[in-house]
Amino acid sequence: MGGEELIELKFRLADGSDIGPNKYNPTTTVGSLKEIIISQWPQGKQNGPKAVSDVKLINAGRILENNKTLTESRVPVGEMPGGTITMHVVVQHPMVDKKSEKQLADAANNRCSCSIL
Repeated sequence: MGGEELIELKFRLADGSDIGPNKYNPTTTVGSLKEIIISQWPQGKQNGPKAVSDVKLINAGRILENNKTLTESRVPVGEMPGGTITMHVVVQHPMVDKKSEKQLADAANNRCSCSIL
């Protein structure tokens, strides 16, 4: 497999705008793509991701895993000559803070059990 073909990707944000398109090596990891998305996030857009864990990449209806490469994620290589693959970007900020974390733990410990005699 000498001279692997680059994959052209663009990333569609929730508001319909795009980052890219740019070409990537098939051995690029999903985590690396997320870092690129964070660094290229459009200025002035609210609710931008702060960390890789805030970003979910979706391709063909599947959420891609950070440690997998584009090839391992089965992103089509060369199926559409000259075509650009669009991946959807979902930003999900962690909603758990220390107070709600404690409430969740307390709720788990305060279980009620009933028995019929």
